[in-house]
Amino acid sequence: MRFRCVGCDHFSTDVSYLSDLRAYLDDLLRNRERLASMAEADDWAIAEATPSDEEINRLRRLIRRITEQLGHLTDGERQQIQDAAATVRKTRATFLGMPRIHQPLRDLRPERPAH
Repeated sequence: MRFRCVGCDHFSTDVSYLSDLRAYLDDLLRNRERLASMAEADDWAIAEATPSDEEINRLRRLIRRITEQLGHLTDGERQQIQDAAATVRKTRATFLGMPRIHQPLRDLRPERPAH
């Protein structure tokens, strides 16, 4: 399975995910090559699993847009952004296993009695 939301026009991200986006692009390109060389799989399965050119191009444009925006900053601003992004990545990586509290799910069938 692949994460396809990156190709959606509504997808948004920030510079803290730039290294993840690059790694994801590399994975897509590797998978495309791997799937192209699979002789034993059915054509339909390969077609469904292969990342599309549009998906890859959208990801490349997203990476390029973030990189270009970074290029317009001064060295000091770029360093501040990189430091902040490193802090955010570090925080994301160190999830302490604290329980998360979710909103209770709405009962979609209130007419049913609870058992």
